[in-house]
Amino acid sequence: MQNNKKEHPKEKARLHIRNKNRERYNFKLLLENSSELTPFVKNNIYGDESIDFANPNAVKALNKAILKSYYGINYWDIPDNYLCPPIPGRADYIHHIADLLCKSNFGKIPTGDKIVCLDIGVGANCIYPIIGTTEYGWSFIGSDIDPVAIESAKNIVENNELLKNKVECKLQSNSKDCFYGVIGKEQQIDISICNPPFHSSAKDAQAGTMRKLRNLSNEKVTEVSRNFGGQNNELWCDGGEERFVRNMVRESKKFSTSCFWFSTLISKQSNLKSVYAALKQEQAIEVVTIPMGQGNKTSRIVAWTFLSKEDQKVWKNSRWNKIPKKQ
Repeated sequence: MQNNKKEHPKEKARLHIRNKNRERYNFKLLLENSSELTPFVKNNIYGDESIDFANPNAVKALNKAILKSYYGINYWDIPDNYLCPPIPGRADYIHHIADLLCKSNFGKIPTGDKIVCLDIGVGANCIYPIIGTTEYGWSFIGSDIDPVAIESAKNIVENNELLKNKVECKLQSNSKDCFYGVIGKEQQIDISICNPPFHSSAKDAQAGTMRKLRNLSNEKVTEVSRNFGGQNNELWCDGGEERFVRNMVRESKKFSTSCFWFSTLISKQSNLKSVYAALKQEQAIEVVTIPMGQGNKTSRIVAWTFLSKEDQKVWKNSRWNKIPKKQ
């Protein structure tokens, strides 16, 4: 009898070394912690336990189980048709920026709630604050232009003791702004993160979703049913990723002394040239590009700072390595 069992590597080598889901999903653990996942777990054609990643309800149930099993999140939910992101990829962003802070801090990751991270476009799912708070103890400001997303994120925070008093959700009233209206001139942010809208139009977003579903199901797809969900503002904006990030870079210069590191995901490699040109124009002092990979997908983080080496030293000593005064 032919054995169709597929041999898999024990680890997803492209994921960050500290990623809790670097190994294949442990469905025994996930099912023990979340009975909601049970109806969706079946053996695939290779005899491995898995779910149908083209089924939005299955993906949502998997996320709930992962967040409870690995991050201690007992309550997590999102409204219908809102973005339900793959958690391992989101975790990688957090771990890579922790490494970036580490390299800026004499080889030690700054931890604890004195470290403040701004998540531009926190979404209804609140994933980045969940991971950053539970992994490193950081505090978060999560901003979004969608009132429904902000209420959902607030609900997640209020229903998990681990997140209370550590995550503040703010409605961004101007869809063209990233920092204005969210952080004050005197407020200090250690790092900002962003997963910008990828597509430049609703039509492009729909075509992208169709391609993803075809790849997941290996069948012809004529109707869009987003497995990971997503509202229009989460998936596209005029000018797409390139224009969004260029605008962010320009605005970040106005907050050059308010934030140590600014950062964003860049999904399309072809956008890098334009982003680098914007950073040069705004006279960023240091620019770092961090490669990321998950499965067959390759992405990268671009981070920049306007602080001189002397200003960076002052920042580190006053915020990250503050020596308590003797009584």
